[in-house]
Amino acid sequence: MNTSVRSTARLLWAGLRALLVLTLVCGVLYPLAVTGVAQAAFHDKANGSEVQSEGRVVGSRLIGQRYDLPLKKGRQTPAPDLKWFQPRPSDGLGQNSVNTRYKLLVSGATNLSGDSEELLERVTDAKAAVVEDNSTADHEVEPSDVPPDAVTSSASGLDPHISPAYAELQVHRVAERNHLAVERVAELVKRHTDGRVLGFMGEPRVNVLELNIALAELIEKD
Repeated sequence: MNTSVRSTARLLWAGLRALLVLTLVCGVLYPLAVTGVAQAAFHDKANGSEVQSEGRVVGSRLIGQRYDLPLKKGRQTPAPDLKWFQPRPSDGLGQNSVNTRYKLLVSGATNLSGDSEELLERVTDAKAAVVEDNSTADHEVEPSDVPPDAVTSSASGLDPHISPAYAELQVHRVAERNHLAVERVAELVKRHTDGRVLGFMGEPRVNVLELNIALAELIEKD
């Protein structure tokens, strides 16, 4: 009986020691090592690829954000603030209903199929809005000018980029709303257009947040 008790005690003590060692290695030392390497070698990315403007963090290069006017009474969604370059639609985003203490958006796709009547209606309405919003007194946008990313959301709904074609489509409207020369705004888009990764992966793209920060700086200088 005593032998059995001692054997059980040894097993329990061995298990406890294994638990303590694994907790120390996996729960303390490993996270500290990974965090240390990330901060030393990839400081910007490890901290969320934050973007600063006027000394404060205004967003992340990796997460899209909207540029809307204050929500008016009686409307379900705010109208876009047309003085800024607009991102892709974010139809897949849903409201946080789990912890209502925080006003958060939940990332997600619409999950609508290509032959969905609801999707077709959304795209048709979005295209009409893009044409109307971006047509100016001296520049009319044709429906055929509207690129796909102007009327469809990304899988996450948080894509921070738009295509150069969509950015260029917005140039005349942004210039008119901010009383700037079209050529200056077009040059701004050109400077903030990133090419394919390593020259062959992906597509050229424009980060909307960084473009709008540059636009704000241009407005201040003008």
